[in-house]
Amino acid sequence: MERFFKNKLRVVAASATVIVLCLAVVASFLICPGTPGKSRFMKFEGYIELPKSGPLNVLDYLTINNRTLFVTSESSGALFKVDLDSNHPSLSTVSELPGSGAAHGVALIMDRNVAFVTRSEENTVDVFDPTSLRLLSRIPVADDADAILYAPSEKLVYVANGDAQIATLIDPERRITVGTVPLPGKPEFPAWDSQTGILYQNLEDIDSIVAIDLGERMVTGQWSLAPCEGPSGMAISSKQRRLFAVCSKNATLVVFDLELHQVIASLKIGGGPDSVAFDETLHRIYSAGKAGRLTVIQQDSPNAYRVVDEIHTHYGAHTLALDPVSHRVFVGYASLFTHPRISVFSPMMVNDEPESALEGP
Repeated sequence: MERFFKNKLRVVAASATVIVLCLAVVASFLICPGTPGKSRFMKFEGYIELPKSGPLNVLDYLTINNRTLFVTSESSGALFKVDLDSNHPSLSTVSELPGSGAAHGVALIMDRNVAFVTRSEENTVDVFDPTSLRLLSRIPVADDADAILYAPSEKLVYVANGDAQIATLIDPERRITVGTVPLPGKPEFPAWDSQTGILYQNLEDIDSIVAIDLGERMVTGQWSLAPCEGPSGMAISSKQRRLFAVCSKNATLVVFDLELHQVIASLKIGGGPDSVAFDETLHRIYSAGKAGRLTVIQQDSPNAYRVVDEIHTHYGAHTLALDPVSHRVFVGYASLFTHPRISVFSPMMVNDEPESALEGP
């Protein structure tokens, strides 16, 4: 009997050791992201390190304008401004606008030197100076203010209020709410069609998309995104009349025809996708997800797409931005006990050809 208990204790001790080692490996992975996986299509150029505010730092939206990248922190409420160094991104200058309540989307009106950031816990849209990062005013809005964009044709700032299932419209000149648009589901991310002036809004809980006429302040159409489940990020090509939506619940990207109002293609991508960007020049789609994969998709034609790579990044690295000039892709990393960071990638190959050869002089 004594031998039995000794053997039992050895088994328990060995199991505990294995569990501790596994937890140590997982913790090490979460704390130390390391270098992204190798890729034949994308070159890793290094990290941009951001200030740390606590043990856990979760980034949300990345918004780029010229050589300036704005990054929001969902965990601390901070807004970071990154003045990008074109030659050495890791040497970019970072400044910070502290805030309270989770920070999400950013809308920029650079010709007026004014910008807006949503705060879901405070139920406000904060107005700030994008040059100095000085807070200018706060606008109360409905519950769960998340995604935001500026519609230039209507001169309105559009805010998606998820839990409230409405969109809030803000006059950027007077900095007040001027209307709302009731929605048939929970909005996640909007996309602006510059060709028609129509705004498209996906609805996360009913796997659909709606068209919104901001002038009339009403929904003018609704269509299914099936086989998409849980639509999250979206990107649009007004020129090609295509909209790209990633789906968080079934790790899928769908291509929606804006003229036929139907899904014409779907592809499996990295798990938990949350953001997507389309490079109109290189015909390239990028998606980032919580599972830690940067998916690279090549567009062979407006109706034909193929996944060419899935790059291992870091668990929780679910948000990205694309610079249409340099073609760099910036991916935001969550962090545990270390500084949050932005990984920087640049394209090397497009359709199995060197990217430089396709771009020309």
